Amino acid sequence: GPPGRRLRMTTIPIGDSRLQSLERWLASLPGQPVLRVTPASVDASFRRYFRVHRDGGTQIAMDAPPRRENIDSWLQVARLLATTGVNVPQVLAVDAAQGFVLISDLGSLQYLEALTKGTDPEPLYADAIDALLCLQAQGTGEANGLPRYDHGLLRKEMELFPEWFIGRHLGLEPDANDRRAIDGAFEWLCGEALAQPIVLVHRDYHSRNLMVCPGRNPGIVDFQDAVRGPISYDLVSLLKDCYIVWPRTRLLGWLDRYRAGAERLGLNAGRNREEFLRWFDCMGLQRHIKVLGIFARLWYRDGKPGFLADLPRVLDYTLAVTAAEPALEPFDDFLRRLVAPAFTAASTRAGLPR
Repeated sequence: GPPGRRLRMTTIPIGDSRLQSLERWLASLPGQPVLRVTPASVDASFRRYFRVHRDGGTQIAMDAPPRRENIDSWLQVARLLATTGVNVPQVLAVDAAQGFVLISDLGSLQYLEALTKGTDPEPLYADAIDALLCLQAQGTGEANGLPRYDHGLLRKEMELFPEWFIGRHLGLEPDANDRRAIDGAFEWLCGEALAQPIVLVHRDYHSRNLMVCPGRNPGIVDFQDAVRGPISYDLVSLLKDCYIVWPRTRLLGWLDRYRAGAERLGLNAGRNREEFLRWFDCMGLQRHIKVLGIFARLWYRDGKPGFLADLPRVLDYTLAVTAAEPALEPFDDFLRRLVAPAFTAASTRAGLPR
């Protein structure tokens, strides 16, 4: 048929010059001949992943356009995580100039997919928590070369919320009072985050970046943005996941498992459950404010609508914490008075569930 029709039928656009270069590079490497290359996954960045099929197995090729993506930070974190003993892809070959990396294949079954198919979450989350503890206990000492999750970065992330979620998605312009409430909340959350003990932070440790692998050792991917930051960050990404919600009682059971493990390993997870829970909830709020901005930006700037359907879940997490925290009363008032009603209207406009 005409090229237009072929384009829609295949996931690989005709005339994809980077893919052609990637295939040439793969053919030049030692090993069994490549039988075919198929799309493996696309994430929220400019990186793409392809599954490389050969006799005797598969590997994953990463395409990270050098002008768009920093392959060095990916490789640096991959090396660091490999030393901790967690299950990350093994690097098999690199062409840094072209932005190509060949890595071992951790399979294609994400936690999220397994959970939505009805897999028992208990062993999966026990494994994910154990791997996280290993990462923190073994990796923190080695993580000195990583950026610090400092005030500037925490604040910059939250600024995506007024710009992309409030401004672009909801079409609201907060007045001076509301802007003060937003700024006050952001500063308060930065202070809360920076008061926590510092560990190695993956930064996206959740059901879409954990793979179900043999031997109860979850495969960990999408780690290139790792930093040194607050101890509760990765646990809150895992347990207050933007793609799947757990009942609070179950979440607290997992949180207790984490704290018991942290204590065993000499990590500081708060004086008691109450203190750690406060760290956890405040950190979750900072993250969810950022995510509301990112998911909106993925649609308005990058043309990726897939994350809009996750916004209600993230807003619910946000409102649950602002409601319970007296220091955030002005911000909570702003969210309930203006944001929640505007959000319902925006979702209706976009034809999305609220």
